[in-house]
Amino acid sequence: MKHQKLKTTPETSKRMANIKLKRGNAELTLARVLWHKGYRYRCNYRELPGSPDIALTKQRIAIFIDGEFWHGYDWFNRKTKLKSNREYWIEKIEENMKRDIRNDLLLKNMGWVPIHFWEKEVKKNFDNCLSKILSTIESIMSC
Repeated sequence: MKHQKLKTTPETSKRMANIKLKRGNAELTLARVLWHKGYRYRCNYRELPGSPDIALTKQRIAIFIDGEFWHGYDWFNRKTKLKSNREYWIEKIEENMKRDIRNDLLLKNMGWVPIHFWEKEVKKNFDNCLSKILSTIESIMSC
């Protein structure tokens, strides 16, 4: 991906600088519940493709909590609404989406199960996300 110089206002620059990319609220909440249920994990595990937010190493499950903007939630509709630096953001986010697919394939080839949740999904439907993880663990352990 070639990098373009970003034309932005000081206000936008300050707002973007305040965005946390690691250890967000949704990620921490999910990790704590898994820990209390007895599952041990690594956070932002750099030894795996994509540095999963939560890596259950014993079960070989890589969990990603994806931010809607950065990973292209509802991308077909969202990209039409981009106004500032449109070409830059479309290229950036589409590359992120391609990288996610590549990392999932690498993980699967290594014997890992990748699971992705949207950040707002974890916040709004926490029990469903946890249930998906627990059922994946159960299916892996029963093999």
